[in-house]
Amino acid sequence: PQSFLTAIMQSMARKNEWPLDKMCLQCDVTKKNREDFSSPPREGAYVHGLFMEGARWDTQTGLIQEARLKELAPAMPVIFIRAIPVDKQDTKNIYECPVYKTHQRGPTFVWTFNLKTKEKAAKWIIAGVCLLLQV
Repeated sequence: PQSFLTAIMQSMARKNEWPLDKMCLQCDVTKKNREDFSSPPREGAYVHGLFMEGARWDTQTGLIQEARLKELAPAMPVIFIRAIPVDKQDTKNIYECPVYKTHQRGPTFVWTFNLKTKEKAAKWIIAGVCLLLQV
């Protein structure tokens, strides 16, 4: 997974002649499911099959929300990932959500996705909110 995300950054860096070390990933959670897409994006990639642990993604508001009872790892909608220069990164109302391969966190760390929130990031950190590649 890390090499796939790095490749997204490398292709944008080459295309726009940007320095790779001054780039980051922007993650936009769409309101659509996998079936709603018929073609790939012009830049970046659509990613599906992720699950959120400790909270849920509210498709209506486009924000992280409290988890529902008995819903341990709700599926995420499709995420549009593209590379942007670090200085254009939005840092307000963002939770730096860690992405792990499995429930066993530490050694399975993949990346950090910036997800939109109205709450303070500390709330989601204390709740242990993360994205998982498999449940």
